[in-house]
Amino acid sequence: MNSEGIIEVRGLHKTYRMGNIGVPALRGVDLHVDAGDFLSIVGPSGSGKSTLFHIIGGLTPPTSGEVRVAGQDLMALGEAGRTSLRRRTVGFVFQRFNLLPNLTARDNIAVARHIAGVPQKPDPRFEELLRFLGIAHRLDHKPNALSGGEQQRVAIARAVVNHPAILLADEPTGNLDTENSQAVLELLKNLNEQFGQTVLMITHNPEAAQYGHHTVHMRDGRIVERTSRGQQTE
Repeated sequence: MNSEGIIEVRGLHKTYRMGNIGVPALRGVDLHVDAGDFLSIVGPSGSGKSTLFHIIGGLTPPTSGEVRVAGQDLMALGEAGRTSLRRRTVGFVFQRFNLLPNLTARDNIAVARHIAGVPQKPDPRFEELLRFLGIAHRLDHKPNALSGGEQQRVAIARAVVNHPAILLADEPTGNLDTENSQAVLELLKNLNEQFGQTVLMITHNPEAAQYGHHTVHMRDGRIVERTSRGQQTE
């Protein structure tokens, strides 16, 4: 194992304010993720899963604690620095596909490249990715002409088109039927195995969690258990 992972979280706290009342979402979370890992995060609603994701992704600052992503201290970067790191290093896949309805699948993917400042030129790896995801023949269709599974594949392509080091997937199968859910999970597994993509996935589905190398169990803003595939609690 690497001495320093691609994600290092130490003593992480996050408290939201509701008027004069503080509502703790994270209560001292420690987390280590190696490059190339596939980590599932499970827990009941309100356990802090999404808050942890948003902090790791640079979308929300913590109240206190240390967060290092790809060797960068997020607390030291400031908002502009976190935005830059997020564009270069992190891809997001959500339960809602969040595709722009007036753009084709091709243009939805191109938006991500434009935001990151990636030149719009032929990229053999991009073409390989489209074939791998099975959407090369659907690129000129708008989201309303795509099935839910196809829309999620486009969302995955958009998330990884810039080759981010980390893919954060928040309930990526939540709006899909069983067949499409399994197909998307297999795609995430293959992205991890064939492209070396580091994947963190929030899921409420125990079967989906089994796709990860490790599973972190959260409750009341804390990590209460970490298990490995086919092994007992770490």
